[in-house]
Parts: sequence; C-alpha cells; structure tokens
Amino acid sequence: MATIIYTLALVLFVVDLSYFGKVACDNSALGASFIFGDSLVDAGNNNYLPTLSKANIKPNGIDFKASGGNPTGRYTNGRTIGDIVGEELGQPNYAHPFLSPNTTGKAILYGVNYASGGGGIMNATGRIFVNRLGMDVQIDYFAITRKQFDKLLGASQARDYIMKKSIFSITIGANDFLNNYLLPVLSIGARISESPDAFIDDMLSHFRDQLTRLYKMDARKFVIGNVGPIGCIPYQKTINQLSENECVGLANKLAVQYNGRLKDLLAELNENLPGATFVLANVYDMVMELITNYEKYGFTTSSRACCGNGGQFAGIIPCGPTSTLCEDRSKHVFWDPYHPSEAANVIIAKKLLDGDTKYISPVNLRQLRDL
Repeated sequence: MATIIYTLALVLFVVDLSYFGKVACDNSALGASFIFGDSLVDAGNNNYLPTLSKANIKPNGIDFKASGGNPTGRYTNGRTIGDIVGEELGQPNYAHPFLSPNTTGKAILYGVNYASGGGGIMNATGRIFVNRLGMDVQIDYFAITRKQFDKLLGASQARDYIMKKSIFSITIGANDFLNNYLLPVLSIGARISESPDAFIDDMLSHFRDQLTRLYKMDARKFVIGNVGPIGCIPYQKTINQLSENECVGLANKLAVQYNGRLKDLLAELNENLPGATFVLANVYDMVMELITNYEKYGFTTSSRACCGNGGQFAGIIPCGPTSTLCEDRSKHVFWDPYHPSEAANVIIAKKLLDGDTKYISPVNLRQLRDL
C-alpha cells in the first residue's frame, strides 16, 4: 500500500551539465531538482529499504520509456509528476533516488530524489509498512547532499547554485492521515487522545520546522503540494463500499482542514524567511476536478483502479503481477488503488507548470524557475 497522489511537494533541482562550468554566471542555466515526499513522487528509494511499500514489481512502470517498460520503484505505470515537471523545465535526466548506489559525484547535479512510499511529516506515519523515509530523514539526507555540492562546486558557487537555480518540491501529508491518524488498528489510541485540530497542529508545527531546516541549508524556491481528496481514491471507496460518485467524508474533511492551515503557514513563511518563495500547489482542487469531470479529460473512469484487485473498484490489493490490468491505461485516472496514472499525472503537471492562481500560487513553476 503506498502513499497517495496527493500532497504534492515536488523538490526540483533542474541541472543542465552542459552549462555546468559556467553555472554561477549563466542566468539561463537550469539548476537541480530536489524532490521530497511520498509515493506520489518516489522514484525508487524504497527499492533499497526492507519495507512492505514497494513498487519495483511488474506491471508498475509498464509505460516508463526510460526503463523499457520495466519497474523502477515508481508507483505508477509511467512517469511521476516530478519526472514530467523536470522534463518540461529542461532537466536532461530524472533526479536520482538518494539511496541508489549510482547517486554519487556529478550525477547529483541534476538533482536528487528523497521521496519514499509510506513517508509522512510525522515520524510515526507509515509504520505499518515497517520501513519508509519520513520527512525528517529525507532532510537529513539532503544535508549530506548539500555537503557534496560544496565539494563539487566550492562553497560559494554551491550556495549560489542552490539558492538561485534550484527548485525544492515537496509532496507530503496524505499518509499522515491515511496511514497514521485514520488507520483503524494503530491509531485508535491517538484518535481518542488527540482531536483532528490537535493532530493538524502537530503536523504543521513539524512541517514549519522541516521547511525552515531546508531554508537554513540555502533552499529558496519551494513548491509544496497540499493534500488531495484522499477520501475519493479507489481504496477508500472500496473498503467503505461507496458508490461511484461518493467519497469518504471524514478523510476529505481532514484534508480540507489541513490545506487551509497549510496555506496560512506558507504565507507566514513567505513573509518571515527573507529571499524565499513558497509556492502552494492546490492538488486537492486539481485532482477533484479530474475525478468529477473525468470524461472532459478523456478518461472513462475516475473510480476504478487500472491495476488492482478486490471489490467494485479493484481497490483493495495493490498492483502486482497477479493483478487485473485494464485494457487502456490512458483512460483511467487511477493506476492503482492509491496513485494516479501517467495520463492523470501529465494533466496535473501541466497545471503546475502553466496554470493560474486557482491551482498554483503565487506563481506557476515556469515562473518560479525564472525568478
């Protein structure tokens, strides 16, 4: 079971190595893509962990051209939102998973992906999967990368490169509800002792500290996804025996409550952290638009998983070799019980790149790159 399509925080450090020698003085050069978050943007970190949350099995990756259709650890049939955004912003290679043995030397100059299926803002989130990288650990790993940049570029040039030419993308928060607060067996004690307001307070307090840590390591351009309509994913619809047009009210209510507070937090950080730009990606409304008006975007269903098994919407058993696979993957909003298809990711990425302030504010990602 992985994390979800929501909570979009994409850490993008887009690097063009052909410009690398003059990166400090060439204003047209792209920087690196640093990606933090959960399974929505995990590019393979969980392959290297003893964890129950893995996607390095077929048919995951069946449409991922860079691997010839083989699984890479991405929780979708093709590219993640982070992959697509990186391509559109001119990144020559995908950001390498931090835990991959190949993520060394100049390879990191394109950026690094720290995201982990099952990860969350809170350290307890995702413990049902045994292992995962929470946001605190992901930032610990970025601290290692940050020192490597100093060695590769020299301290002054590295600082300039990270501050001015790199985007930090963070997609996290959904698991804190789905695989922590709302998890029936493991969280009942917490839910009795902690109200939704108090839990969201804890989440945002931790997140404020985490974003400030990145700022202190010279991160300046941030894009942070809010939590999507987690009550509408095939898994939630299936286990709650809902109809096609219904969603789980409590899960969506918590997401909306968190998202309102997140918006306030980012406004506070924009005001209080000099030189930083925190962009809010309104993933909730983007995904709800796709779910509600799926036919308008060329889909035939926004309820049934393309790859999965169990129940009316194939929403209980995660995607794997024995799963039922849909005939046309481009016609499903959801690839598996939890995650969007590449076709949905393309639409979401387009809104992030070029959308108006309804979906991404105060600037879109092309504008953020050029700041």
